[in-house]
Order: sequence, then structure tokens, then C-alpha cells
Amino acid sequence: MDIRYSTNPRDVKRYTTEELRSEFLITGLYVPDQVCATYSHVDRMVVLGIMPVSEALPIDKGIDIWKNFGTRFFLERREAGFFNLGGSGVCSVDGKAFKMGNKDCIYITMGARDVSFQSDDAKKPAKFYGVSAPAHCAYETKFIAQADAAKRQLGAFETANKRVINQFIHPDVLKTCQLSMGLTVLEAGSVWNTMPVHTHERRMEVYTYFDIPENNVVFHLMGQPSETRHIVMQNEEAVISPSFSIHSGCGTASYSFIWAMGGENQAFDDMDGVAIADIR
Repeated sequence: MDIRYSTNPRDVKRYTTEELRSEFLITGLYVPDQVCATYSHVDRMVVLGIMPVSEALPIDKGIDIWKNFGTRFFLERREAGFFNLGGSGVCSVDGKAFKMGNKDCIYITMGARDVSFQSDDAKKPAKFYGVSAPAHCAYETKFIAQADAAKRQLGAFETANKRVINQFIHPDVLKTCQLSMGLTVLEAGSVWNTMPVHTHERRMEVYTYFDIPENNVVFHLMGQPSETRHIVMQNEEAVISPSFSIHSGCGTASYSFIWAMGGENQAFDDMDGVAIADIR
């Protein structure tokens, strides 16, 4: 498991491009028959990429559970959400199998002991992208199909940010301890997300960008509003956004991304907006 420690915003101002990337960028999420995990000390979130090809993969494959969590199993004191970004597959939770198509989601509650993932077709493997947060009580494991997500239309073609926000793991859809996740799809010709920008001091956020066309990238904006930096993102990479940091992106073409949040609360209007003219 890759470990990322917390950073001070005063230090981030002085980071080189490579230092920024090594601290916040998560690459290589999908390796055949491996569980790729990154543990962030920012709100103790874990980012996972799981691509089963020839076998069913347990959520803890290759992870030293006691060393990293001090628990008996991965979700003993955690909750998790997973999206399937590849071919069709199955997520099994304590003996119950959930069929997951592309862009379907599952919330897995604290206390789930046996969690595994497999693909329906090894030639078109599933790609399970997940985020896990600490939890203090158990709710209900729930499958959410793409069609059942709460949908919000935002933006406009004139500002190049017309998009649909799909809320999956969200207070309006189901109960969780702290984890929230959703999927935003930009329409053709739109390239900006989360503009105007904001920060939220009481929550961190993780983005993963996908469906980026070949030979295109997304410029992910981060840092304090008065000291912005950027990280160039390739397809199917993720980026950690501490609470002090803005999190916005502009692509060289349209794309999609998954956002995941955890922290003190789940109030989506609990954010500090920044006027475009005040960004530096």
C-alpha cells in the first residue's frame, strides 16, 4: 500500500512539478489481478483500483491489514464505495453477488468481512475504482445502478461547463457515516469542471478522471486560491485534494470524473466559494 502523508499549504507553494505529482497524484490504478491501494493521511481515506482478469480478487489482496489499519479485516472500522469503469463484473459482499455494469456503483457498509471482485469476461475486464473512509456505525450495503442516481444538470455551453452530476453515495440517496461519491459527465464541447472554484475546510476530496480521449489530458487545478498549482492528469488517474485546496479541472477534450469526499460533515453547501477574479 502506498502511503501519502499530510502536507502543509505553506510547503506546497514551493513544490516542484514532480514533488506535486508524488504527493497528490495517484497513477497505475489498474494492474491485472492486483489490488492497488493508496492510503492518504488526509482524513485517512484509501483509494483503490481493482482489475480482476483471471481470478476473483479479495479487497485486501496484498495489503497488510493489521499494519495499515490495526483491525482484523479491511472494513471492520471502514465503509467503502466502488464504481465499475470497465467491462461488466461482480462485487460479492459476504456471500451476496452484485452484478455491476459500466458506471454502476455499490456502497459497502462497515463490518462487511468478505468482499471480492471479478470480471465477467477476461478479455473485457471490469475496473473497480473505490474509496474507503473510516466509519463509526453500520448502515446497509446497497447497489446503485447508473440509471438510479440522483441527477443534476449544471453549467452551460457558453461557459464550456455543461455537465450532469450523478449523485450515487449521497445523503439524498442513502445513509453513510461520512463517505459521499458521485460521477460527473461533461457534454461534448465542455471542458471545465467546478468553476467557480471552492474549498471546504471540513472535508477532503479525491477526483479520478476517466473517459479522457486518447492523446488528451486534463489540467487539474489545486492549491490555495491565492497560490494555485496544476497537475496534468492522464486517463484513469486520481488526485488527492486536501481541505485547503481548490479542486477544478480543464480538459483538452470532454471527459468524466468521480468525486469522493469524507470529513466532518456531509453538508454539500458547506464550502467557501472563490470568485473567479480572486484566483491567483
